Amino acid sequence: MSDSFDPTEWITTKEAAELTGYTSAYFRQLILRGVLKAQKRGRDWFLRKEDVVAYADEMRRLGPAKFDPWRVGARQRKHT
Repeated sequence: MSDSFDPTEWITTKEAAELTGYTSAYFRQLILRGVLKAQKRGRDWFLRKEDVVAYADEMRRLGPAKFDPWRVGARQRKHT
């Protein structure tokens, strides 16, 4: 676990769900798949707010194309 945890930059999966309209369970799936980077503190997962907003913006930008398995980058994991 990193010591660079600043509570003003990180939000819980519940807060991410409220911010974007996705569910907190969906964010936990993204964390487990390695799509979003997170830290577990106690029983809660914390995500960087800017990463959550960037992910939601990208999904809105893609629109229906996000479901196309042949689009460029669809099968690549993000390694950060």
